[in-house]
Amino acid sequence: MADSFDLSGKVAIVTGASRGIGKSIAAEFARAGAKVALASRKQDALDEAAKEIRRHGGEAIGIAAHGGDKVALNALVDKTVSQYGRLDILVNNAATNPHFGTVLEAADSYWQKTIEVNLMGNVWLTQAAVTVMRGNGGGKIINVASIVGLRPGRYQGIYSVTKAAIISLTKTLAAELGGDNIQVNAIAPGLVQTKFAQALWGNPDLLDHVLARTPAGRIGQPDDMTGIALFLASPASDFMTGAVVTLDGGITAQSI
Repeated sequence: MADSFDLSGKVAIVTGASRGIGKSIAAEFARAGAKVALASRKQDALDEAAKEIRRHGGEAIGIAAHGGDKVALNALVDKTVSQYGRLDILVNNAATNPHFGTVLEAADSYWQKTIEVNLMGNVWLTQAAVTVMRGNGGGKIINVASIVGLRPGRYQGIYSVTKAAIISLTKTLAAELGGDNIQVNAIAPGLVQTKFAQALWGNPDLLDHVLARTPAGRIGQPDDMTGIALFLASPASDFMTGAVVTLDGGITAQSI
């Protein structure tokens, strides 16, 4: 059964991979034998993350690409294939959340930026990746959604809407790409202790509110996301597509 989780010979792109969840997932893929292209906006941070993976015996490169730039995302796929010869796994993890407040008071610019990165960036990168995956005979796409895509987060309305869209996109793509042997699934994390979510876990009142509703009694860590990501990237999940897996310490299992 161990071979079912072996990624030897596979090539992966992980976005938002210079830190947090993306960095942890990229490192796990490298440990499983994959060659990994790490993507985010800042090349220096990517270089450091890739160097850390190589230091532990993995193979990785950093390719700077803004998550809301279609041209840059197409180039990300081209550069990955140029470097490694193929593409088998895509993790759409990059996201933004510039507005903390109600939906109706949000400026149009917040809507545009969040939709561009969180939704359209995933669409554009997936379009480019699928073209390569079809030529390889299949692939794996993992979208990082959020539990706020299932239950809207307080003062995270725009972000919640885009994550709900990612869940719908995951199911739609699963239906459309099943015949190409491309499995598309989503991970829906709860609150995870990353720099991205620091405004939430760094607020004592908000943190206490979350912990009181979480059966596990703690918030998540980036490494808590890696096991399911490896499963979804590996042959072990070949008959699983269109699924949304929550990783939230049980918070969405609670009754009202």
